[in-house]
Amino acid sequence: MAQRTILVTGAAGFVGFHLVRHLTEGGARVVGIDNLNAYYDPALKSARLRLLEEIPAFRFERLDLADHEGVMDAVARHRPDVVVHLAAQAGVRHSIEAPRAYAASNLDGFLSVLEACRRHPPSHLLYASSSSVYGANTKVPFAESDPVDLPVSFYAATKRANEVMARSYAHLYAIPCSGLRFFTVYGPWGRPDMAYYGFTEAILEGRPITLFNGGRMRRDFTYVGDVLDGICGLIDRPPGSHDVDAGGAPHQIYNIGNNEPVELARFVTAIETATGCRAERRFEAMQPGDVTETYADIAKLGALTGFAPKTSIEDGMARFVAWYREWRAGRAG
Repeated sequence: MAQRTILVTGAAGFVGFHLVRHLTEGGARVVGIDNLNAYYDPALKSARLRLLEEIPAFRFERLDLADHEGVMDAVARHRPDVVVHLAAQAGVRHSIEAPRAYAASNLDGFLSVLEACRRHPPSHLLYASSSSVYGANTKVPFAESDPVDLPVSFYAATKRANEVMARSYAHLYAIPCSGLRFFTVYGPWGRPDMAYYGFTEAILEGRPITLFNGGRMRRDFTYVGDVLDGICGLIDRPPGSHDVDAGGAPHQIYNIGNNEPVELARFVTAIETATGCRAERRFEAMQPGDVTETYADIAKLGALTGFAPKTSIEDGMARFVAWYREWRAGRAG
């Protein structure tokens, strides 16, 4: 059997980095696209990329997805069998401050990917959505069948728009598409703008941490290794004749979460245990665009692929803290 080619956008990002390594270890040829933007420390993205470029089966193209012709050219040259679109402008709170960056990356950039897939159809397009699309929903756990018309941030609005865009292309051009609603992904090589990273950094440096909404928040933290199981379980299961959506299009959406929301108190305790340091807590009001709880119903993905997360917040944070100490020591040296 010929070696298949998988295109991963956002390859130097957190999840993309881990996915590229996982796919190449499984025998795939992977083409990575990333623009290495400076939303968070570019040194971290460059470090991930250096490790990926040591892999013989990996090829990298530095490219902004808003460059329509560049994306079309890359897809035409590599003709990927599967496309996994992870690239996006991330961050709920930042979307309130810089909405145009989200429109350019998450809307216009995704349109480039869809158009390239229309011209050179893959067997499956998987794309990153977010638990943020559930917005102001109060019913938990969040199920894919729940209404998602109450976004509380522009980031969430762009991710819901991605789902609708993908559905239209699945309908018009019969491109099998799967949307992946990720729930608070964490782990080694993670994003510095995420709470678990910032809390770890502050606790190790003896600085206070801030808990919003009086600390009364719950998150469905999902370890990156479990997320990879979810993605890879879907790659060879494109929507088709047996699982089209209600309108007959080859398009499905799946929650990828841990199915176990964690109280902030337990989350902080897990970091304290992993670091061996006590956290100084400060409390502030709820932030604009935030939600009090995320909780994934993963029955749909479990029934299709056997997806069953196995990493506790305690084990996952221990692995993250071990990586973080090594990363920080390497930078200091």
